[in-house]
Amino acid sequence: MDPWNQAVAHIERDIADGAAHRTTGKIDVAALARITLTSEHHFRRMFSVLAGMPVSEYVRRRRMTIAASAVLTGHEPLQDIATRFGYTSADAFSRAFTAVHGTGPTGARRTGAVLRSQPPLRFSLSVKGTTQVDYRLTDEAPFTLVGQRRTMPLVHHGPNPDIEHFREQLGLDALEDISALSTRTPSGVLAVSTEFTEDRDDGSTFEFWYAAATDHPPAPGTGHDALPVPAHTWLVLSSHTARTDEVQQLWAQAYGEWFPANPHQPLPAPELLATVLDDDGRPDHAELWLAVAPTP
Repeated sequence: MDPWNQAVAHIERDIADGAAHRTTGKIDVAALARITLTSEHHFRRMFSVLAGMPVSEYVRRRRMTIAASAVLTGHEPLQDIATRFGYTSADAFSRAFTAVHGTGPTGARRTGAVLRSQPPLRFSLSVKGTTQVDYRLTDEAPFTLVGQRRTMPLVHHGPNPDIEHFREQLGLDALEDISALSTRTPSGVLAVSTEFTEDRDDGSTFEFWYAAATDHPPAPGTGHDALPVPAHTWLVLSSHTARTDEVQQLWAQAYGEWFPANPHQPLPAPELLATVLDDDGRPDHAELWLAVAPTP
């Protein structure tokens, strides 16, 4: 875990240098990825899983933790503090300060105000690999995703009400129509997630599809959208049941257990979630498909 701790130390130096006017204090995520020998895309996803928050949120918390001391002394104009910590205006700084501490700079200066401190992260190795991760890698030729899509907020834990509402709006007939278009593996109606915002914060937006993998583009007049997917090697992880909480853990299993143990990195491609049915046609378990490539 040393490279990850070196990346955290790099963040701390950048924040301190910015606060001391030695640099702009801007965090170069590409440089952090180079320290950890990963791609920027992989770094962001791994950091979110390992730290439990996106790297942008961690940086904001650390900046506001350090900035709180300057705010509390009250000797420096708020605009000057904002500039030292990488914000273009006092208003932007105040919003970030409030998001972290639950109160603005003015409220923080009142006697008895409760603030929040984010300590520097320290990654350490723990013995968690006692359960093996079952997976498979499969090479798939190019295919087209055909179906219906909608932009919606990201929810990391529990059901996403926007997805449920989308499904209700489409109705069973539309979903059966999409399923009938399936000619490729993974088969059936797929829950497809793509076009994520950079750090995948809870509540940030992404594009969600109900779609089928097919060799053919949609026929004119069907009203379906299409998304071409190039040839990839796909990592496939399976849940034991179809429960929402267990299915959501597939992402944590992929980025928290599989990628650290295997010489592969994820590619910025659509993420596919297939529901596998039992002999009676009822949901039995789910498969998460992630496009991967060997680590250079």
